[in-house]
Amino acid sequence: MKLLSFKLGIHPPERKESTEHLKVEKAVEPKIVTIPLQQHIGAACEPLVKVGDIVKLGQKIGEPQGFVSAAVHSSVSGTVKAIAEKPAASGGEVLSVVIESDGNNEIDPSIQPKGDITSLDPKEIINIIKDAGIVGMGGAAFPTHVKLSPPPDKKVDLIILNGAECEPYLTADHRLMLENPEDIIYGLKAMMKATGVKNAIIGIENNKMDAVKVMHEAVQKEEGIKVAVLQTKYPQGAEKQLIYACTKKEVPSGGLPMDVGVIVNNVATAAQIAKTIKTGMPLIDRITTVAGKCIKNPKNLLVKVGVSIKEVIDQCDGYKEKPGKIIMGGPMMGLAQYTDEVALTKGSSGVIVFDEKEATTPDPSNCIRCSRCIQICPAFLRPVQIAENSAHNMMENAEKYRALDCIECGSCSYICPSKLPLLHSIRVAKRSILAKKRQQKG
Repeated sequence: MKLLSFKLGIHPPERKESTEHLKVEKAVEPKIVTIPLQQHIGAACEPLVKVGDIVKLGQKIGEPQGFVSAAVHSSVSGTVKAIAEKPAASGGEVLSVVIESDGNNEIDPSIQPKGDITSLDPKEIINIIKDAGIVGMGGAAFPTHVKLSPPPDKKVDLIILNGAECEPYLTADHRLMLENPEDIIYGLKAMMKATGVKNAIIGIENNKMDAVKVMHEAVQKEEGIKVAVLQTKYPQGAEKQLIYACTKKEVPSGGLPMDVGVIVNNVATAAQIAKTIKTGMPLIDRITTVAGKCIKNPKNLLVKVGVSIKEVIDQCDGYKEKPGKIIMGGPMMGLAQYTDEVALTKGSSGVIVFDEKEATTPDPSNCIRCSRCIQICPAFLRPVQIAENSAHNMMENAEKYRALDCIECGSCSYICPSKLPLLHSIRVAKRSILAKKRQQKG
């Protein structure tokens, strides 16, 4: 069997064995949820509720502000206790709605099945996805209705579903493919109809051959849909790398997947689209892998948006010992958290907890000019040059070295023998460059 892949990259230890064979468990109903009004790329939502309001399960509580935004809904029924700034998974604080559950999960009257994709037209499908607040559930959390609405001059002819799940530890998508392939295919077909696309590929790494088998069987009778087996390598699930692996097309510098006629979405996003069309329920819960040496009993949990990290860890019987680092997402691209009171969001694919020994970062030493970061960079950048210019606040030079093309996979920091925090420096450069561009626009 020929395995598809991209150029360069790395192969960190997979460390999926603690959860890859564990079925998804439904988490215990929360007593309280803290739902951020911005848990997606784009503009934050404006609250539609006030303190003291009674809300229902699935009720819209946050109104999008702009096209690139996503509605926010209540994941419980109960009473709004506060609307305040709360710790955010992305760092800092974000305006959030705190809801005390009444335990009844009374569904909002607006939640009704949307019909069947055969009877829905493309515009109706996109509006259903938009109203449900569906975003990319692989971690990026980009509003899905935006991806499915390319401008007229961009002719899209292929959808790729990302089932690679290349991050170490994470197995949420793996279990979803094994346990609910029908919804993945249904949601994919809805996306195909919404965009008029006739062909689709589901990309899965070859460390999940059981999922390859299940998904291959699920598409046997589906016209235009096939499964591609990918080499297990990091970052195989990154958009541009996945597109190259499946099609050998290269997204141009500064470009988007639609520039080569492709839309990429996550398998979990497809499954949520199916759930919303069939039941009317918006995106209020997701599968999250809870793992790491510091977790007593790692699990794949179906958790509600707004539940705290501490609560999901308690459902895994707590910490084995004092945690050294808590990461939202995977260890390569995820973000370290300063408190376990942070709420899980639509993009929370994993919670990984390292012990103090694992969390210890070696002191960096001088660059030895080995060029290993250049040799493995999947975006064909010179990470050390970008990082050096960033460290000296020479952002124009960093931009000349194509800092904005960095996909923030962390491969350079991982491979660096001098343990230089290359990714952190590159992130600083990207944010500075983008901030300056926004200022220039006015």
